[in-house]
Order: sequence, then C-alpha cells, then structure tokens
Amino acid sequence: MVRRLRAAVVPVVLIVLIALSGVALGRIYADDLLMQLVAGAGLGSVGVGVAVRRLPSWTVAPISVVVLAGYTAVALKVAAGRAGLDDPLPQIVTDAVANGIPRLLTAMIPVESTPDTVVVPVVAAWLAGLAGTEVAVRAGRVLLGCLPATALYGGALYVVGPNAGSAGWATLAFAAAVIVALAVTVRSPGGPAFADVPPETRTAVRGRALAGSAAGLVVLAGLVAAVGPWVGGRVSATPVDPRRYVEPPQVDSLDESPLNRISGWALAPEQRLLEVGPSGKGRGTVRLRLAVLPDYDGITWRVGATYRNAGRVLPAPALLPGVPVDRVTQQITVDELTGRLLPVVPTPAGVDGTRVAYDAATGTVIRPEELRPGLRYTVTSDTQEPDYNLLPGADAPTGDPVARFLTVGANVPEEIQRLADQLADGNGAAYDRAAAIEEFLAEHYRKVADAPSGHAYPNLSFFLFGPRDQGGQRGTSEQFAASFALLARLTGLPARVVVGFDAPGAGGTVNGGDAVAWPEVLFDDLGWVAFDPLPKSDEAPRPVEDDFTPKPSKAPPTSDPPTATDTPSASAPPLVAAPPARGRGGPSTAVVASGAGGSVVLLLVAAAAAVVLMRRGLRRRRLTTGAPGERITGAWFEFTDALRLAGRPVPDHLAATEAAAFAATAPPPRRRPARRTNLALRRSVPPDAGEARPAQPEGDETRLAAQPEGLELPPLGDLVSAVNTVAFAPGAATPEQADRAGVQAVAYADALRETRPWWRRAWWSVHPGPLRWHPDAGSKR
Repeated sequence: MVRRLRAAVVPVVLIVLIALSGVALGRIYADDLLMQLVAGAGLGSVGVGVAVRRLPSWTVAPISVVVLAGYTAVALKVAAGRAGLDDPLPQIVTDAVANGIPRLLTAMIPVESTPDTVVVPVVAAWLAGLAGTEVAVRAGRVLLGCLPATALYGGALYVVGPNAGSAGWATLAFAAAVIVALAVTVRSPGGPAFADVPPETRTAVRGRALAGSAAGLVVLAGLVAAVGPWVGGRVSATPVDPRRYVEPPQVDSLDESPLNRISGWALAPEQRLLEVGPSGKGRGTVRLRLAVLPDYDGITWRVGATYRNAGRVLPAPALLPGVPVDRVTQQITVDELTGRLLPVVPTPAGVDGTRVAYDAATGTVIRPEELRPGLRYTVTSDTQEPDYNLLPGADAPTGDPVARFLTVGANVPEEIQRLADQLADGNGAAYDRAAAIEEFLAEHYRKVADAPSGHAYPNLSFFLFGPRDQGGQRGTSEQFAASFALLARLTGLPARVVVGFDAPGAGGTVNGGDAVAWPEVLFDDLGWVAFDPLPKSDEAPRPVEDDFTPKPSKAPPTSDPPTATDTPSASAPPLVAAPPARGRGGPSTAVVASGAGGSVVLLLVAAAAAVVLMRRGLRRRRLTTGAPGERITGAWFEFTDALRLAGRPVPDHLAATEAAAFAATAPPPRRRPARRTNLALRRSVPPDAGEARPAQPEGDETRLAAQPEGLELPPLGDLVSAVNTVAFAPGAATPEQADRAGVQAVAYADALRETRPWWRRAWWSVHPGPLRWHPDAGSKR
C-alpha cells in the first residue's frame, strides 16, 4: 500500500507543477479559463502516460497526440463560446493554430481567453506532461522528469514579463512540490540486497558517496559564489517583455492617414458608410472617432499608433479626476466604409461582435481583417465632459511627455511661421492662442466640398495664402484641421488632428458628407479639448490680406535718388576698352576656344552615350536575370523610375495597388498650354505639393479637364499582381508572371515618355538617376 502511494506521488506532483505554470501565466489573463485549461491539459497528459506505461514506449507518443488533438478541440470550443465567437469549429481551430504565437505576444493585457490566446499554453502544457511522465514514471528519473514542467514554468514567467507582480508563492509551491517528489522516491541504503554486501565494500561505497557529496557541495558553493550576485541583482530588475520583439498589427496605407479620405467622402456626400443605433444622447449629434493623427512631418499627418490584439473588454482609460463619467452603448453596422479602422464613441471600454486591436494611447480601434458590409459590433464607451469654463486659465503642458505633439516637419514655410507668430503676439495664455487661431481660420476661409486633397506644407500654404480666383483660401475640413494643428504647434500648443463622423444621436445613417476632421489641443487637468475652426456662417469670408500680409513689403529708400547731370559719366555711353593686339606667335583665341568647346562637346556626347548604354544594360539585367521574384522587383523599379523621371515620384507609403492608381490618376503635363477654363476647373495646388490628388468620380469636370486628349496609358494589372505575389507569397512567383510584369512596365514607361516634350524625352534617355536610385537592389544582382 505504501509502495503504491509513493508511486502515485510523482504523477500528482507533475500535475501540480503544470497547474502552477498555468497560475503563473494566468496572471495576465482577464479570467481564470486559461488556468483551468492548462490544469486540465496537465491532468490529461499525465493520466494518459500513467495509463499506457505498460505498453511499449513507442506507442505512447501517438496515443497521447491523438488525445491531445481531441482535448485541444474541446478547449478551443469552450474558449470560443466564452469569447462569443460563432464561427465553425474547423475555422476556429485552423485560425488559432496558425496565429496562436503572434497573437499571444501582441495581445492587449489583460488578455482575453480566446482560442488563439489559449492554444499555445494548452499544447505546451500537454507536451510537458507527456515528456515528464515518460522520464519520471517510466524511466524512474524523477529530477529529470521535472525539467519539462520547469521549462514550462519558466516560459510562463517569461511571457508574463513585467506585466504582472511577483509570482513568489507560486514559485515556492513549485519548488516544494519538486522536493516532495524527490523525498518520497529516494531509495534506502538498507534492504536484503544490501545486507549481503561485505562490510569492506559497504565502507568503500559509503566513502565514495561521502566524497561525491562533498565534491558536489563544493561545486554548488562555487556556483552560488559566482552566480549569486548576478541572480540577486536580477531579482530587483525589471523582467524583459518579449512583446517588444514582436511587431503588433500595423495599419496599411489606407488607414495610416485617413485625413486624405476627407475630400473623397466630401465629393460623395450621399455614400452610405455606417448605420448607427441610438446612443442615449438624445436627438443631437454624436461624434464618432475613427483615427487620431499625432505625427506630422511636413507632408502627412499619420496615425503612428501601436495596436495590440484585445478582447471584448478593453483596458480602463485614464480618466480625468473629479469629472463625471457617462457610459454610452451604441450598435454600429458597417455599410460602405472600407479599411480596418472602426469608428467608436470615445473612449471605448469594450467592443463586442468582432475581434479588434486597440491603441490605449489614442483610444482608437482597428480590426485585424478588412471591414465588410454588414459587419455589426457594439461599442461601450466612457465619456467625460470637463468644465470648459476653466479653459481661459488652463495651461498647456510642455517638455518631453508632449514633444510628439509639438513636432513639425523641417523647413516650415516662412509665411506660415509669420502667421503663427502674428496670432501668438499678445496672446500669452494657451487658450487665447488656440482661440485666436480658431477665429482667424473661421473668419477668413471658405469650406467647400470640391477642394483637392492635401495637407503638406505646399498645400497648406496655398490654402492659407493662395489667390482666391485660383482656388486658394478654400478647402475641406482636412485643410482647416491640419492648418489649425500646425499653427498651434508653432505657437507652442500640443495639438493633434482627429478624423471621424458626425452621427445622429437618435440613430440613423452616416453618409460621406458626415465625415469631418477636427483639431484638438491638450490642456492641463482638462485633457484633449476639440476646437472647431470651420466657418460659422455662409457669409463671404474676410480677405486674408486685410489682417495678414504673406510677404513683407520692401523698405522704402532712405534718401532721394541722385538726379542725372549732364556729365560724360551720366549721359555718355560707357567707354569700351580696346581689344589687345593679337600676338604673332601661337594659335589665335578663336582657335583655342573652338578646340576647347569641341572637346567639351565630345566629352558630353561620350558621357551621354555611356549613360544610355548603362541604362539599357540595367534594364536588361532587371528584366531578364535572376529568379522570377527578382525580375518582378526589377520591373517595379522600371515603373517607379519612369514616374520619377516624369516628375511624379511614387510616395513611399503607397502599396502596389495604390501606386498603380496614383499613376493612373496623376496625369502627365500637357504638350500644349492648358486653356484658362481648364486651370480654373482644376483649382490645383502648386506643382511642388507633396501629395497626389485623389481620383475623381466618372464624369467629374475636374478629371475631364486634367486628362490630356488622346492619352491612354497601358494597364498595370499584371505588374501589380506580380508585385503582390512577391510581397505576400515569397517564392510563388512564376517566370510567366515576371515576363508579363516586365512587358507592362516597359510599355508603361515608353508610353509615359512619349507624352513628354521633345527636350524632356531627350533628357529622359540620358538621365543618370536610375543608375543610382536603387543601389541596394543593384548590388544584389
């Protein structure tokens, strides 16, 4: 009986060790489901190992893996039911197995127990139980059998990192369990077999045992002396967070700067984007927040958020002290809204109905997959409305914590800086500066729906100071919000741009015309406060020139100019020096000049010929040598080089499909001067504007006016498809794809070149730029 009890101790200890690993990992989970599933995995794996211990050892692993598959399916079904997922079980299992590790390491803490966040711990716990049972129970190596569970426990502590408190009691319980297993399984030196050993042999064995124990004690003492200080220092150190080595979900180019989409929505005001349910806010308007843009480099306002996979319950937002919290619950159904960003009432506390990723710094939410029509989700938000009567006396924070919201791109245009200085002059209080900027924009500019998109420095300069008869001083909420935020930062106010929608509080449809961008300024004790720089009426705005002169006038002369007198120096033509006498020896000046000029011409012709030959060789290498993926990359370089030679370089943030659309919607300049009516219809920004104009709908006069007559550039579908294959399925590209991509790239480049004036076509052929624009790609070939 005692012997059976001792034999049962080791399996029980292994189960306890695995369960303690679940306890250690479960500290970062939102509920106790993970701990239960890990303990169940330990019980199942050890139980299977004990049950089949009398079978041949090679049969244990297959039997245990079959039982593991069944247990994992049950565990994932339970987790899916707890998370409210109604997808088919095969789809849930496939998605969890394929994405378990990255989603576990990118999940928002506290982690919700969903199929993709429990599958890895469950499988790891089962494998640790299987290995430990085989070594400790079948082979009788108890200490070695505890190593798999020890590795599992260490892995749990590593995954937790600095995101939970100390696991002191669990670690002590783990060590105590191991000691119990070793104590009850130690073999006694007595017994019938040992009684027959001669006394001399027993003495020698005991002496050797004592010597070995003494040597082990010395080695242990040396390790403690050598490693002890380092271990002691690590006790108080902050653990490493493995999440910093894993890239969280990123927004794509469509969602990186949704401010660019405002003009497109303004041109389609009846487009049905969302259906919202009642918010409990009455019959007024509820503002939904789509994205927060804190980063500006002089070209684009960007999201710049770090999204972490989150469950239905989001981390509690930082609330303003002493301000009442109003909880709002609203159901939203997606109609024609695209991208991955989810509109929510700020600040969300929970999202139900879809899997999301969350950025706690901005309170914005994205969906790992693209939005689809009919997607329905429910958002629960905690809203606060501070006492805005405190604004006049509120200060704006400064220093490193808000440096991100004060940063602007280099080379701010002089006239914008002068306008900011003028608006800040005499307004020492933070709120006074913000109010002055808001009032200036609302009184001097007109809001229109057909203004071109863009908020780079050239776009904002044209919006702020461009002539009204050429389309200046008018824009969408994009230009108003971007101008306010830029001017606010230049006056020392931490500011950002927000994009969202004005939704009916009683529920209804949100259309494209409801899209809006607005600026926000950060104040101490009040948080982010929204401002409205849009015009408050339809009256004609005041001319900017009445209150601000974009360029300083020239200083008047300090004295009257001298009066001309009737003297040779004032009235007579200047004297011309006589040419020097021609020397009798050596070639004449004309001969020397002719020879030097001819040499220079020959050198230029030789250089041009060399560039032409090198360019042809580069194209040949790009399109004919290397693997299909390399040839497709070379075709893409031919396409982007052509646009760059045409003066329309592809922005770095565009994906392949968007770059093709950019090439189609950014027409080359005409060969003949455009008529004045076309210029008026285009209302274009200055030619050095940093962003492309969005595509206009069919039949729009702007697009018709900008498109040259008779121009039809070749399609780029095969090239885009091949580039996407290389990017998202490396190694899957075929030689036929590479051939088609090369043909399309060359056809597009040649057609684009033919639209240039004759002198641009000549310069196109000898331009050395393509030889140095992609040095890394060239070195790999």
